[in-house]
Amino acid sequence: MLDAETILVATEDVLRRHGPSKATVVDVARALGVSHAAVYRHFASKAALREAVTRRFVGRTLPALEAIAADAALAPPQRLRAWISAMFAAKRAAAGGDPELFATYRALAGESSTVAAEHVAALLSQLERMVADGIATGDFAATDAAAAARAIFWATAAFHDPAHAGEWDRPGREAVLADVCTLVVNGLR
Repeated sequence: MLDAETILVATEDVLRRHGPSKATVVDVARALGVSHAAVYRHFASKAALREAVTRRFVGRTLPALEAIAADAALAPPQRLRAWISAMFAAKRAAAGGDPELFATYRALAGESSTVAAEHVAALLSQLERMVADGIATGDFAATDAAAAARAIFWATAAFHDPAHAGEWDRPGREAVLADVCTLVVNGLR
């Protein structure tokens, strides 16, 4: 039975093989042994299919990050450090573990500003909740959790923005990240 998930898995495989500029809905249909009309029954257009693949790819990191953001057993400063480190680890693993799909994601994210904006909004929401918790416990002196979350997000961009993926495997990146985390947490105090 053909369903959206099966189509998305096949689309990822096609994108790995052909890249985002050459992969077509016909290629996906051929890989599934169905007509392109069958694919269009689940996704109204090539753009909708590519957007769904991008959403699926970026969404893989959110549950683990949400678990850290919601972990009340950790004090807010430790939770924030763990979250930033986990995001870097997830992004680096995605870039290194599936470089073809990661390159495709970078291209598709550029096409689909909606998916990228939704992903950033979800990450900012998690950061904002951790900062608000830190304000409530007195761990952080910040007064505007949303503004602090945006500042943290952009201050750590070198560790999660795909534009910096080429730097992620350089020696000493974890030490630099630890220093940035210390600077961020101390700044919030």
